[in-house]
Amino acid sequence: MRKPHPKCTAIEAAVLGRLLLQAGLCAALWLTAMQAWAAVAGTVVQLSGPLLAKKTNGAVKILSLKSEVENGDTLVTEKNTYAMLRFIDNSEITLRPASTMTIENFSFDKGKPEGDQAHFSLVKGGLRSITGLLGQRNKEKFSLKTPAATIGIRGTTFIVEYVAPDEAPALASARRFLGASTAALALDSLPPAPLQLAQMAQPALPAGGARPAGLYVQVVAGQINVSNGGGGLNFSAGQFGYVPSTTLPPIVLPANPGLQFTPPPAFSAPASPAAQANPGSESGKGKTVDCEVR
Repeated sequence: MRKPHPKCTAIEAAVLGRLLLQAGLCAALWLTAMQAWAAVAGTVVQLSGPLLAKKTNGAVKILSLKSEVENGDTLVTEKNTYAMLRFIDNSEITLRPASTMTIENFSFDKGKPEGDQAHFSLVKGGLRSITGLLGQRNKEKFSLKTPAATIGIRGTTFIVEYVAPDEAPALASARRFLGASTAALALDSLPPAPLQLAQMAQPALPAGGARPAGLYVQVVAGQINVSNGGGGLNFSAGQFGYVPSTTLPPIVLPANPGLQFTPPPAFSAPASPAAQANPGSESGKGKTVDCEVR
């Protein structure tokens, strides 16, 4: 049997070593990227009941006070649960009961404002959002998607609630709520100027029963922008708004349409200076253990 030439063997070994090195570097870079993407985004600072986190790998964690939340987490509150999250830029989001929200991408580095990202998706239910450092310096980097519209901020505190459609068509419910004519809101054709329709419509709050399906907003301080395929509208402090669907524009409501956001009194208590300065620090972690279900 012919033996391989020593020189060839050395070359092959060098090539193999280089390939292994490159593969190792690629794996390390991939792992670093995944770790960065799944980095801690915030901490649970107030909790009144069960809170679940659905992880990107399919696992489900039962969160407790001082648990950490990460990019990609889908957070689910039970029917009696309020949950306040404080993010690493000191912004706050408080989920109301029976809500589902995904942290799509949250990135904040005090020394690197160019890397700011704060993107959330409200699947169902509602929340209150209070702007932090990221929203103060890069307002355009914040977005909250909902089934009816996307919300941008101008530095603010706002409340949103999405009422999902039931068996009755959502648009029919919106017609009654807006007091607009059936012809103007026909399913087969939209008016040529949806914003004019919104201005013409005189919203009449329902005398009783459930509110019509759609997105409801309330601005407590500052200003927000609500936009979808039908148009966009700014809402200022003290205003209420309504979006019937993805194809109809937002409108201003003359009064509170029934938005109620009443977390336990403890949620309004000021946090300690240390927690406000660094909510994700080791000192802020509790001794509780998260339960993970796979």
